[in-house]
Amino acid sequence: MQSDGELALGGLLETTHLAAMEDLPALVAEHARLIGFSQTMIYVCDLQQQRLVPLPGQLDASGDPLEPMGIDSTLAGRAFRAVEIVQSRPDPQEEGPRRLWLPLLDGTERIGVFGATVPEGDELVDWRAKQLAALVAVLVISKRPHSDSYARLVRARPMTLSAEVLWNLLPPGTFANDDVVISAALEPAYEMGGDAYDYAIDGDSLHVSLFDAMGHDTSAGLTATVAMGSCRHNRRQGMELPEISEAIDTAIKEQFTGRFATGILARLELRSGLLSWVNRGHHPPLVIRGGQRVATLESVPVPDPPMGLGLGMSGGLRRYQLQRGDRLLFYTDGIIEAHSPDGELFGLERFADFIVRHEADGVSAPETLRRLIQAILRHQNGRLQDDATVMTVEWAAHRPDQLTI
Repeated sequence: MQSDGELALGGLLETTHLAAMEDLPALVAEHARLIGFSQTMIYVCDLQQQRLVPLPGQLDASGDPLEPMGIDSTLAGRAFRAVEIVQSRPDPQEEGPRRLWLPLLDGTERIGVFGATVPEGDELVDWRAKQLAALVAVLVISKRPHSDSYARLVRARPMTLSAEVLWNLLPPGTFANDDVVISAALEPAYEMGGDAYDYAIDGDSLHVSLFDAMGHDTSAGLTATVAMGSCRHNRRQGMELPEISEAIDTAIKEQFTGRFATGILARLELRSGLLSWVNRGHHPPLVIRGGQRVATLESVPVPDPPMGLGLGMSGGLRRYQLQRGDRLLFYTDGIIEAHSPDGELFGLERFADFIVRHEADGVSAPETLRRLIQAILRHQNGRLQDDATVMTVEWAAHRPDQLTI
């Protein structure tokens, strides 16, 4: 005979095979009742990771529709920020039911939070809550690619065509395995023009690329799209980094007149920590080690020309040996060249110091980048003059368990 927990989780999984995103809250609530959970709520984060937005059709204890919640100002937001279970009681002085908030994770990507009122109990209750939250996350992710209602839900305002194209090409903003932790963030989320990032695991190698296409219009987005598509296409055929960058150069030149993209193409050998890269007119990556910036990966004497101009390469492939625990910082000019209303630059030193301080405080890489983007937005009074993209790659010193609960 199946236990209540097996009936709840197994039954929920079985009944959602043909369900739509809009069906999930009611199905989760129905099966959660089998293990004594009530008032279940599913929230997802918006594109800018500023708010938690409820899936449609959910009601609070008073019967009113659920409202969005701030990530930086609520208990639910704390569960999201810290990737931990947060609990509260109606009366902290009395025993009884508890209100739990749990992060929803797709691997290490934070997609939202799950709330439930659970009985007073032992470790089994918390374990069941974790398992249910994990399953809810899987269900949301499985319905997300073909749900326009989800796409509208996580947007606070209309999106430009360029942003629409690029968002559908980008990999998740967070990935981790035993050897590496990757996090990326970019703004403006709704009007991004020519910035794009990419990464992929290939056996014992990690491929990373960052592009910054000329301009801030739809043509810039298309240029970045061609760059990313050409990079993936040629990388998967076994080309080396210099040849891939030349193929991108040719692809952009064939499709556009006078358009170009700067970029970094890199490969990290996950067993040895050897980093190889090609710099096509881009800002050099930084290396953070032990709470200090220990290297700027300059291209000597100068970076190779941007891609799309047909000028060829002169410098070629560079290499650098990482140490376990090193963190690479890749970024576009919108990060360091962000101007405040009175003309003050955000600057390279402030950028690097921000990453170092949050790393020293034990803040996870995804949360550090979320806070960095919010800081840059505040620096420019909420509106960027240029696309701002940042990606961190940590060659893990140990198993990356910062984002597990």
